[in-house]
Amino acid sequence: MSPILPTMGVALLMLCGSAQATTEDEVAALFDRVTERAQTLADDEYREDSGELPAALRDLDYDTYRQIRFRPEAALWRDEALFSVQLFHTGFLFDAPVQLHVVEDGESQPLAFDPARFRYDDAAAPLADADLDGAGHAGFRLHYPLNGAEYHDEFAVFLGASYFRLVGRDQGYGLSARGLAIDVATSGGEEFPAFREFWLVEPDPDATRMTVLALLDSPSLAGAYRFDIVPRKNVEVTVEKRLFARRDVEKLGVAPLTSMFAHGDTTPRPVDDYRPHVHDSEGLLMHTAGGEWIWRPLNNPRELRVTSLRDDGPRGFGLVQRNRDFDHYLDLEARYERRPSLWVEPLDDWGPGGVELVELPAPDETHDNIVAYWVAEAPLREGESRTLRYRIRTFDANLPEQHLARVVRTRQGWGGVPGRADPAPASRRHFLVDFRGGELEGLAADQPVTVNVEANRGEVRHRQAQPLPDGSGWRASFRLDPDGERPADLRLHLSLRDRVISETWNHVWYPSESR
Repeated sequence: MSPILPTMGVALLMLCGSAQATTEDEVAALFDRVTERAQTLADDEYREDSGELPAALRDLDYDTYRQIRFRPEAALWRDEALFSVQLFHTGFLFDAPVQLHVVEDGESQPLAFDPARFRYDDAAAPLADADLDGAGHAGFRLHYPLNGAEYHDEFAVFLGASYFRLVGRDQGYGLSARGLAIDVATSGGEEFPAFREFWLVEPDPDATRMTVLALLDSPSLAGAYRFDIVPRKNVEVTVEKRLFARRDVEKLGVAPLTSMFAHGDTTPRPVDDYRPHVHDSEGLLMHTAGGEWIWRPLNNPRELRVTSLRDDGPRGFGLVQRNRDFDHYLDLEARYERRPSLWVEPLDDWGPGGVELVELPAPDETHDNIVAYWVAEAPLREGESRTLRYRIRTFDANLPEQHLARVVRTRQGWGGVPGRADPAPASRRHFLVDFRGGELEGLAADQPVTVNVEANRGEVRHRQAQPLPDGSGWRASFRLDPDGERPADLRLHLSLRDRVISETWNHVWYPSESR
């Protein structure tokens, strides 16, 4: 490990010498010590991990790494509690070991690497006889009887930089959360903070909540993290982070979510793929301080796109996989209809700022090309500290607290009428936005539903609202004549007798995307 990350001393490792379970006061005291450690790190120069993995692990490819498997019978607290912990081996992309500590009976002890906890199968078999001294652990995963009473399902993974992934009941892994994002999509390049140490607090045998502490470090700052994790149908994680800046941070991305959008409803170009939709998330959802729900459909653009939804004290935001129908994706392996959505709910007043959405061009689904996070208006300056608290939770298509009609489909194409002698210009676009739920359920076709459209550029024509067949929702449509090559920021919602009955659809149209 790096010299800036030595094992903590006896004062921290021996918080109490009793034989009792770790108390909340002891966990809080340990978190304070981790916080002191982060502050001390931030007061010193950043030093990268100078250690190297054992020679046998340095050049592992993906297939060989996959043949290293943790032995389930070696899991921490197996058969002793509802929770158990399995470990990840270093190698392949994971060449920076993290120091793990186990907090049991009020005492914290470092968890040493032991190759006997792993199986080295097939292509990895030579590693069983190799010198793995200093291999360390790459991360860990948490297990709990989430779907059935007998089997401990994997529901959370902490692996790589500051990434962690969550799955609720009957879900499959998709998008990732991160501890922090720094300078995403800036000219100087993104900085990737990393968790360097973790403290796994042993839960009581019948406990349904587990606590994990972490120490984060990067060139710009250091931080202490507390994760209180509750697995159930929708996994909930309450996060508290205490950050200390080594230097000015140009863009501090709070509660970042990283996902993938290869193609789908918003893709304006033909795609040579038997699957009609390929994405881990299809939209960004935001609940503003004023109570507005905003839906921004995602896109795989031709070039980098960065947009911001400004607000003062947001109520929440998240990346959402709304369509849960297999026929929407037709992928028997990826099963995109099972991918979780993630919602971030601030537990403090975050003040003015914006939810920033970054969309990167990607050739296929192997690239995570979507990032969303909160950026405060006030920058984090050298020597300053900041504490932030929020809750992350998984969900499927819809949030229970959202009662307005929701966007279920966004389509667009040429805005002309085929066969006319004087066709509309090729630049004219026809947008169709389908809504479902809320007051639209069972709403008669003769009700005066109104389409409200705003565009910051260009001219909007032919606004129209129509019921979809079989009472399955309503369609809003309009045509846009763009203002040359300049992008148009579009906003649309439905109203009934001057009362808003839908979330706000928000989309930025770039004329160059249609060519």
